[in-house]
Amino acid sequence: MARDSQATRARLLDAAFTEFATYGIAGARVDRIAEAAQANKRLIYVYYGNKEQLFDAVLQQALATGSESVPFDVDDLPGYAGAVFDHLVERPALMRLVLWKQLERPGSTDAESASYAGKIEAVRQAQEAGRIDARLEAADVLTLVMGLSQAWFGAVGGPAAGGGADADWATERLTAHRAAVMESVRRLTAPGA
Repeated sequence: MARDSQATRARLLDAAFTEFATYGIAGARVDRIAEAAQANKRLIYVYYGNKEQLFDAVLQQALATGSESVPFDVDDLPGYAGAVFDHLVERPALMRLVLWKQLERPGSTDAESASYAGKIEAVRQAQEAGRIDARLEAADVLTLVMGLSQAWFGAVGGPAAGGGADADWATERLTAHRAAVMESVRRLTAPGA
């Protein structure tokens, strides 16, 4: 019985991810989520509470998956930026989910704040050790690294805009964008740059 419960929860989270990435919190419908998950709508409330709490669970799972898939490496910020880029290429709906979160729920969760604070501290320590250029505040360095990694996804025709990685975004173009992101981060963070 527990396995069925876990499988149902997983289907609900997957369906909710798609629904929230497509429609945001306000536009998402629990009926569509339940139908897509092939589950009883009542189970959403049993397992997650209300729609907002389901969104929180989806966001938390997406952040955990991102942290596991793309570990932060302060000593290789260009490589980290490239890995974030790759993660988003594989999951373009993730950027849409994050954008909806920013629009409908500005601010950060405790988990987001803790993760960001840890990364900022790691950058600050690397700056003090001379491994990262110290002209910018550590928080600004991290913001720019993340911004460079994510910027392409909101471009006209880019994946977060609904374009997908089709003919307009062929492998060669993806490779060129990834290389540009990594080179930009390298220049930004190189000591004495």
